[in-house]
Amino acid sequence: MKKESLLSALRLLGQLAQAEGIKLEISIYGGAAFLLAFDSRDATKDVDTILKPKEEGERLVVQVARELDIPADWLNSDVEQFISPKREAKRRLAAIEDQTGLIVHVPTGRYLLAMKALACRRPIGEYKGDIEDLGFLIRKLGIKSVSEIQDAVDGFYPDDIIRPRDEALLQSLIDSK
Repeated sequence: MKKESLLSALRLLGQLAQAEGIKLEISIYGGAAFLLAFDSRDATKDVDTILKPKEEGERLVVQVARELDIPADWLNSDVEQFISPKREAKRRLAAIEDQTGLIVHVPTGRYLLAMKALACRRPIGEYKGDIEDLGFLIRKLGIKSVSEIQDAVDGFYPDDIIRPRDEALLQSLIDSK
């Protein structure tokens, strides 16, 4: 989903919510966060989110999918299982809020770094994995060592460590910046 298509879907979602008097809050993670908050990629497969209120939001998401003829899971809450047990200050995307009428949050770069470092998915076929996003965050945050990445992980996922097989990959991304 390209940025303009995503914004069109979010605008319709906001319009539907406003028409029903629902104040819909959306926290965006994953590729869509990189697309909307950092403009560091061209597209995303789907939008990983947490919606509040959840049931009303999910119902409207299905309606948007029908009206725009896009996949029903264009916006989903699969990311809930990967959310940090620690509360994190998020950043609001005022420009997106102005365009959509939604309350839109994204996690900080440090939070996304922790999430992506723990997943550290490699590319498979057309799937790009987490490598480009990790490289972007390492450059943006000025990361100089894998231990700095582990510090980010510790801040949000205190019971997790970077897998040994991922350390070399992360170090190569640091070295290539």
